Amino acid sequence: MRIGILGLGRIGAFHAETLHTLETVDSLVVADPYADAAKAAAERFGAEMADSPEALLAAGVDGVVVAAATDAHPALIVAAVEAGVPVFCEKPVARTMTEGVEVLKAVAGRDVPVQIGFNRRFDAGFVAAREAVRAGELGKLHTVRSTTLDPAPPPAAYIAASGGIFRDCSVHDFDVIRWVTGREVSEVYAVGGNRGADFIREAGDADTTGAVLTLDDGTIAVVSNSRHNARGYDVRMEIHGFADSIAVGLEDKLPLRSVEPGTAFPAGVPHDFFMDRFAAAYRTELTAFTEVVAGARPSPCTVEDALEAGWIAEACTLSLREHRPVTVAEVKRG
Repeated sequence: MRIGILGLGRIGAFHAETLHTLETVDSLVVADPYADAAKAAAERFGAEMADSPEALLAAGVDGVVVAAATDAHPALIVAAVEAGVPVFCEKPVARTMTEGVEVLKAVAGRDVPVQIGFNRRFDAGFVAAREAVRAGELGKLHTVRSTTLDPAPPPAAYIAASGGIFRDCSVHDFDVIRWVTGREVSEVYAVGGNRGADFIREAGDADTTGAVLTLDDGTIAVVSNSRHNARGYDVRMEIHGFADSIAVGLEDKLPLRSVEPGTAFPAGVPHDFFMDRFAAAYRTELTAFTEVVAGARPSPCTVEDALEAGWIAEACTLSLREHRPVTVAEVKRG
């Protein structure tokens, strides 16, 4: 099949490399506002260049991957759907929930699939955890712990435009909690602080946060996030039930140092970047998209799914600002 890629920055170029190696992908068409980025990708992967999104969508592509800046996501998703082209778009759907809801309205009822990029749904550990929960191996759940710790903050310009740590970082935890447990979040209480980079504080954001989520069946989920984890990129989940407990991310590249006498675990070189930690998941995710394009499966992460995680992020943002519990229903009402 022929796949288009809109946006050839860090993640777009990474996706181009992955797609180039998939047996089901015969050719690529690329476009980027910065011609040099598109030219570099075209030369590296033997791709065709298009000078605009409209030209790319008219170039006979079977599907399109949107890896452009967040502000461009709504228009590009809708344009692809209106052109009848299945679309994969990196999260978020839009910068604001209002815009995201408008995208949902624009694509609803159309027979063109949209897949939003939440890569943890394709990580082998998270997949196994979901299967264990759904099979009842843990019994009734009572506690979930989800962690995302970055080794260092992104640049100041990125932080200023990110929408905040809950919308940019924690949203991955929120999505995978819903996906693994099969439950919705009813209420949140969030806290946060700034003990690191001054530019995060100056942007009105927190660099370290914690959130307690109450799921709709009473399960408690605890989410921990930070922009500062010097030992590496740490993504884990614990799921505790009345019959058993399991964990995702307890492997030799876990960026923790045990001080227990005689303990050699973990023994590997710690993960230091999200593309390292989730390299296999990204490949599986894009392989799934080619199956969506081929009509072999429905979207594994819909616009609705992405917005549900977004509403949890909105509730946490409000909770941190106002120092109180917030229900997801409250932020959905506006």
